[in-house]
Amino acid sequence: SQIRSSGNFMIHGVLIDLEGVLYVGGYPLPGAREALLSLRAAGIPLRFVTNTTRLTRASLVNRLTRMGLEASLQHLFTPVVAARQYLIARNLTPHLLVHPDIRGEFADLTGPAPGAVLLGDAGPEFTYESLNQCFRLLLDGLPLLAMGSNRYFRNGGGWNLDVGPFMAALEYAAELEAVVLGKPSDDFFQAAVASLDLPPQDVVMVGDDAEMDVCGALAAGLRGVLVRTGKYRHGDEAKVEPRGGRVFDDLDAVVDYIL
Repeated sequence: SQIRSSGNFMIHGVLIDLEGVLYVGGYPLPGAREALLSLRAAGIPLRFVTNTTRLTRASLVNRLTRMGLEASLQHLFTPVVAARQYLIARNLTPHLLVHPDIRGEFADLTGPAPGAVLLGDAGPEFTYESLNQCFRLLLDGLPLLAMGSNRYFRNGGGWNLDVGPFMAALEYAAELEAVVLGKPSDDFFQAAVASLDLPPQDVVMVGDDAEMDVCGALAAGLRGVLVRTGKYRHGDEAKVEPRGGRVFDDLDAVVDYIL
């Protein structure tokens, strides 16, 4: 297997975020295709980890393919997959507050008597009525499952609220703590690392979100690299560098560092 030395540690595998690292909106970031090709040519295995809960895995793979960013379904880790596994393992029927485009991913698990509230980035489905319905179920004793806790995201149209603020509102109102099934959950990172059959310290996570991507990965025992693209904001260095994370201008610079 190919091994690359980088500073005082060895990188055997790479986890890469999607939106903001490989592409923004429907367009690949400069150098993204070449960066992936360079890593693959060097024999370094890749996994793609995203907190997006607006698209199915198949839709994500199709989007990447259209942009010339090749990825296979089994190498893509999303909170939707983690949520399905969590629900099935515990025989829970979900009450869904998720984006309409992914409701079908849970069609075989829904039923008349929900056992958990499942929250994703529901976009326009976040209404007072829908949130209040969740709140009432939580007061009845149902657990709150959240597919990530991101505060916001950036796409071609600018900044957007993500699932985190709505999760926080329900936690506050119902006086409980959500189970987070995407980044920065330790289990989520470990699942991706386990698929590489590598120890966490030999894997680096590359993301544009200082908190969810990089600090989450560092807390889970991985290496962490922040890129100054996507949702990066000036000053994010102070969040990751004291914890041992590194910061680079873009994915191309990260690949130079790894190789």
